[in-house]
Parts: sequence; C-alpha cells; structure tokens
Amino acid sequence: MDPAQMALLIPILALCIPLIAIWTKHQQKVAEINATAAAEKAAQYATDNSELEERVRVLERIVTDKGYDVASQIEALRDARKVEALLDKREKDLS
Repeated sequence: MDPAQMALLIPILALCIPLIAIWTKHQQKVAEINATAAAEKAAQYATDNSELEERVRVLERIVTDKGYDVASQIEALRDARKVEALLDKREKDLS
C-alpha cells in the first residue's frame, strides 16, 4: 500500500468509528422503545384478559344458578317473536 493511500485511510477510519458508535447507540434506543411498547401491550392484554375472565365468571354464575332457567327463557323469547310475527302479518293482511 502506498503511503498516500495509507494517509487517506487513517482519517476515514477515524471518522467511521464515531459513526459506528452513534449508530450503535441509536439501535440501543430503538430496542428500548420497542421493549417499552411490548410491555405496554402486554399490560393492556392482561387488563383485557382480566375483564373477560370476570365476564366469564358472571356467565358461569348465571348458568349454574338453579333459579335461572336459560333454556326456558330462550324458548319464551322465540315463542314471543313468533307471536309478534303472526300479529304483524295479520295486521298487514287486514290493511
């Protein structure tokens, strides 16, 4: 290698080292931001999960309650809808 080329490479290398250090610090900050965002999402999912668990507990309590007959109430609603549909049909036919 020519001494002139060597003299040119030394300042170039001297400038590259701080650029690499800056890039490394930037990558570190990006990784920290991503980790923080992931932690916030995990906390949000945990909150949503606990809300869903509470809803399931309420539904389990309703279904297992002996005084609460879900099937008969669903059938009653179906029957009420059939009656309402028939009444609406008759009213339309009379009009």
